Amino acid sequence: MLMGAQKSIHAGKAKIDFNVDLTQKLCGALLLPRIRQSTDPFSQIIARLSIKHPNLFGRNEKLEVLWNKGLDDSNILIAFRRPRPDWTSQQSFTIQYSVTPEAAVHGLPVDHFAHSGSDCVNLCRLSAGVDFNEPSTSHWSSTTGIKFEHVHPINNAGHMISRDVDGFPITSSGSAYDNMVILKQEAQCAIASDDSFTRLNFQMEQGLPLLSKWLIFNRFKFVASKGFKLGPTFLVTSLKGGSIVGDMAPYQAFAIGGIDSVRGYGEGAVGSGRSCLVANSEFTIPVTKELEGAIFMDCGTDLGSSRHVPGNPALRQGKPGFGVGVGYGVRFSSHLGQLRVDYAINAFQQKTVYFSINSVSS
Repeated sequence: MLMGAQKSIHAGKAKIDFNVDLTQKLCGALLLPRIRQSTDPFSQIIARLSIKHPNLFGRNEKLEVLWNKGLDDSNILIAFRRPRPDWTSQQSFTIQYSVTPEAAVHGLPVDHFAHSGSDCVNLCRLSAGVDFNEPSTSHWSSTTGIKFEHVHPINNAGHMISRDVDGFPITSSGSAYDNMVILKQEAQCAIASDDSFTRLNFQMEQGLPLLSKWLIFNRFKFVASKGFKLGPTFLVTSLKGGSIVGDMAPYQAFAIGGIDSVRGYGEGAVGSGRSCLVANSEFTIPVTKELEGAIFMDCGTDLGSSRHVPGNPALRQGKPGFGVGVGYGVRFSSHLGQLRVDYAINAFQQKTVYFSINSVSS
């Protein structure tokens, strides 16, 4: 069942957009196993609340409040953007609070790594910071940001914890929480034509040692993708990876496996390490104007770095560290977005079906 409400409120000359969506889970058989089980009827509701004000103080300041509730997670984001001349960097201030299950690193692989079960570890993150979006030059754009982040783990009952079920610390500090100040720089390039596209994205995060107990680290990530037409068909290949040096908590490890990584495996079921490398290839064939068929192959590795993660959770959970998934699927385009259904098989001959929707940006 889907319920939605949208309302526009006029405040002076400003217009406030207010939108609420509620979706009730109808068929549990079509979803992956629940990470947390609950008898609360509200836990079966997926909700989204969006409030946008385009002219908060009469000078085109934009305020956006977003609240998303999933079956096992929730996220609140408050963003404030001040207008600035086009030739200067655009500023945005954000405050975010989220609660997410840490199944990717602390979850237990089940069904021959096709799914990840709960290990009763959830992460609460509170962050506040500012981003500076530099003016785009040619095909390149860049963002610099700095934020404070407070992370504390809780169990499924909502109580703060500092160790996992095996008694190993979950945080880098060994206490019930981690604090850090992160300086982030991101650069991206996008080149597109009627027959092909190229995208590059580079991210660098530096933990600043403002206090002695705060995390000091350097984390690098990249994504490179290329797509081009082969007659009526289209081939997309991508390579992504990353590495982290310095202080780290287990939850900062690169998790490999899942719908956005190596299909055929549960979230993080391939491995979780200080480094990772993931390659994806997908070949799509048009059937009708709205419908496409696809075949794909994914592979990923932790580059032997899982033993360098504090507590070595990947070894304790028996993760292989390398995985390959192959399969096929369909893509259906509509005004609501692109519906994707994938059928994947991993190296252990276990089969998984994925359902997802790529929403149309508004």
